[in-house]
Amino acid sequence: MNISIFGMGYVGAVSAACLSSDGHTVIGVDPNPTKVDLINQGLAPIIEKDLEALLVAGVTSGRLEATSNAEYAVTNTTISFISVGTPSQANGNLDLSFVERVCQDIGSVLRNKDDFHVVVIRSTMLPGSMRDVVIPTLEKISGKKAGVNFGVCNNPEFLREGTAIYDYYNPPKTVIGEIGTTSGELLARLYSDLSAPLIRTDIETAEMVKYTDNVWHAVKVGFANEIGNLCKAIGIDGHDVMDIFCQDTKLNLSPYYMKPGFAFGGSCLPKDVRALNYKAKSLDLELPIIGSILTNNAKQIDRGVAMIMDKGNKKVSILGFSFKAGTDDLRESPLVEVVERLIGKGYELCLYDKSVNLARLTGANKDYILNAIPHISSLMVETLDEAISHGQTIVIGNCANEFKNIIAMTSEEQVIVDLVRIVNHRSIAGRYDGICW
Repeated sequence: MNISIFGMGYVGAVSAACLSSDGHTVIGVDPNPTKVDLINQGLAPIIEKDLEALLVAGVTSGRLEATSNAEYAVTNTTISFISVGTPSQANGNLDLSFVERVCQDIGSVLRNKDDFHVVVIRSTMLPGSMRDVVIPTLEKISGKKAGVNFGVCNNPEFLREGTAIYDYYNPPKTVIGEIGTTSGELLARLYSDLSAPLIRTDIETAEMVKYTDNVWHAVKVGFANEIGNLCKAIGIDGHDVMDIFCQDTKLNLSPYYMKPGFAFGGSCLPKDVRALNYKAKSLDLELPIIGSILTNNAKQIDRGVAMIMDKGNKKVSILGFSFKAGTDDLRESPLVEVVERLIGKGYELCLYDKSVNLARLTGANKDYILNAIPHISSLMVETLDEAISHGQTIVIGNCANEFKNIIAMTSEEQVIVDLVRIVNHRSIAGRYDGICW
C-alpha cells in the first residue's frame, strides 16, 4: 500500500520504518525540517534499537521518504496515519492542537481528492476525541462525510521505548476502532501477517483500550512497590513474594476478577485487605493503592444503591444476595448492605437465593441468617417466581444460572438492575440497566 504518516516522533518513525520494511511505500510527514532531512538520509530522529537499519533499508529501496508537504503526502497515498503528540495540559487534560492541525491539513487535501482515503489515528487520545475533534475537523475542512466519502479509524499503538521494533512485530493485540467496515478492512490488511489477536471494534472502545492498558500498567507498578515496601519493613524479600505471586496464572495474572461489576465481599477479601492495611499503619507505612481498595469497594455499593433508588419503584426484588453464586456465605456480602440500606429507606423488599434458602434450613450459616440478620431472613421467599412477581425493580445480585433468562421472565413494565452482567446486554432505556455497562 501507499501510506503517509504524520509525525516523525517515536511512534511515527518506528511505524514508518516497519511498514516500509514490510514492502509498503511510506511517506513520512513532519513540519520539522531537521527530522525530514534525517529520515531522508536514513538516520533515526530518536534512539531506538534496530530503527536506523530499517530506515536505511527503506530509503535505499525507495520505499521510504519524508517531506513537510502534506498535500504531496495525502495525494500520493491511500492511508494517512496521524502519530503526532498529545501532551498534557496543566489541568491533566490533553492538548489536541497538533492532532487538529494535521486533520485540517489532511481535510484540505481530501476536499479535492476523488479516491477513498482512510485517516487513522495512532496518537493517544481520550475517549470521545475522535467524535469531538478528529471527525468534525476532517468533515468541516473537506466538506465530505466520514464513513461515506472517506474512512476514519482509531488504531492505538502498544510500543515500549527500547523494544519498539520488537513490539511492532510481536504485539499483544491489534485493535482497530472503525467507522464502517471498508476502513477497517483496508487497515486490517496491514497487520495480516502478525501473529496476534486482531480486534475490530468501535472508535470509542479503541480509544479507551489504550488508557486502560497504561493505567493498569501503572497500577501494577504501584501495587508491586507497595507490597515491596511492606515486605521490607517486615523483613521479607519483596521480590521473592512477587515471584511466587506471578506464578499463579489462574487467578493473579489472568482475566479472572477483571470484569466490571459489583463490589467484592465474602470472608476473605475484605478481612485480608483490612488486616494488611492495619499492619502497614502499625509500621508507619502509607500504602495509597492498597489503602484505597475498601473505599473503592464501598463506592461501588453506593453506586448500586443509587441505581436502584433512581428507578423510582418502591417494590424491589433482589435475586441472589450471597456474595457469590453457589455459596450460602452472607458474611460481608455487599448485597446484604444494599438490602439493609433499602430497608432503612422504606422500600418493600423481596429476596430470593436458592443457596441461602437451603442454608436457612440446614446449612452452617443457619444461626447467622436467623440471628444476625433476622430482618433480612424474614423477607426471603421460596421460589424465583414469587420474587419476580413482587418486584417493580428486579435486581440481579449474583450469577446463578437460573437468572440468565431474566429478560424473558419479566414483563415490559418491570425494570432490571443487573449488578453482574447476567445477560450480555448494554443498557436499554427504561427496561434494563447494567452497573458498569
